[in-house]
Amino acid sequence: MADKEELESVCKRRGFVWQSSEIYGGEAGFYDYGHLGARLRDNWERMWKDYFLGLGEHYHMIYTPNILPHRVLEASGHVDHFSDVLVGCKRCGNSHRGDHFLEDITGESAEWMGKNEIASFIKENKITCPDCRGELSEPENFNMMFQVDIGPKGDRKGFLRPETAQGTYMNFPREYRALRRKMPLGLATVGSAFRNEISPRQGVYRLREFRQAELQIFFIPEHHSEEFEEAYDNLTSKQLSLLRAGWEEVRSVSLDDLDDLPKFYRYHLAKMFEFYSEKMELSKDRFRLRELSDDEKAFYNRIHFDVEVNMESLGGWKEVAGLHYRGDYDLTQHQDASGQKMNIPIEGDRKIPHVIELSFGVDRNIWALLDLGYRTGERDWIDLPDYISPYQVAVFPLVKKDGLLEKSREIFEYLESSFNAFWDKSGSIGKRYARQDEIGTPYCVTVDYDTLEDDTVTIREISSTNQIRLKVSDLKKELQDYINKEKEFQR
Repeated sequence: MADKEELESVCKRRGFVWQSSEIYGGEAGFYDYGHLGARLRDNWERMWKDYFLGLGEHYHMIYTPNILPHRVLEASGHVDHFSDVLVGCKRCGNSHRGDHFLEDITGESAEWMGKNEIASFIKENKITCPDCRGELSEPENFNMMFQVDIGPKGDRKGFLRPETAQGTYMNFPREYRALRRKMPLGLATVGSAFRNEISPRQGVYRLREFRQAELQIFFIPEHHSEEFEEAYDNLTSKQLSLLRAGWEEVRSVSLDDLDDLPKFYRYHLAKMFEFYSEKMELSKDRFRLRELSDDEKAFYNRIHFDVEVNMESLGGWKEVAGLHYRGDYDLTQHQDASGQKMNIPIEGDRKIPHVIELSFGVDRNIWALLDLGYRTGERDWIDLPDYISPYQVAVFPLVKKDGLLEKSREIFEYLESSFNAFWDKSGSIGKRYARQDEIGTPYCVTVDYDTLEDDTVTIREISSTNQIRLKVSDLKKELQDYINKEKEFQR
């Protein structure tokens, strides 16, 4: 867990993430990933794809454009409804997002408040501008989409996509036919989305350009295969940490305790919990599944649970992902607006599939790993899952003479073909260990004089700092076992 300023300092100094256009003073809501951050993000996205595309035989990746025509987002409801409440100051002109503005004042969630509720609260409590104490303007709805002109004359309007999902919905009928009409059908996409946030804050947590990883699963309710039933039964003993709407505290529950939720939804809720506990390796007291109330969730969501992580650098529980049961809303909207049929044949009838959406903020998940993994004390280090660390192993020569430099380079090139590896010859061994600790490299290999005699090396593990000797010929197999959690590192 980390202080925000300390963690941001490490991220900038070591090459993870920092504000974009930094040499010009930066622009709120835009961040760059440095060489380590890019590796970490790529590794996380690869892990996400491997895990969630592996949930179903007919789950696949697609990619769609960042720009969508006006008519697409008009049909989806974004043109009319994708808004936040804007509160401005008549004196200094500063703008504030209404719900965040009130949350800062009251310390309580105001996400459920609309324009009228915010206006009433400001008036009744005589709230003024926090910057200059000036009078606040009447709250208004502000559409958060970036509008763009399409074509040389700019006569066709479009938007940078505010989410990756709409491209997936439009591709459903074609993918359904191409994939031989198999259901359920999962279409995933990973890419950029754009929202013109009123007052972005909290670093990479709330951005104007950000990464999403989303899986849209199209299915017919209560039509389950034997394979699904077997997969569901394998999860019934799993305990999930849930905070349901109306509950005052988190409870540990099983899937059978959630029998008011559709079985297909319960299954994917459990798999999301498994992803955070087993793949991202988060302690179960540091994340939870929270059900949103009717006031909080979007009108088209029948059921909505968020994955929330308790991040010290951001002041507490923050949403990093969500599981949304959207019913047939999206396909119906696009069918009505486009005239293209979205229904499919089911038992002599035609039905529009329902959608369950698994939505992840990539940047938020990266920050969660850094926040929860950062350790300070006698040494500063980052505890990351081995398989998504920017580097999995670093190789050092003890000294830069007597053939150790050349031997260490040889071993580095041997490991580089199988792992994300790093070679470092500069500074003392202690300083090299410290540099790798601060970027989360789980294993360090030191080549010393004994290596030249018996072809063994010292391997050090980051969390315990324990060291063992291994034959070079065993290095790949042992490292792979440690990374895959098939073997514990023991002194």
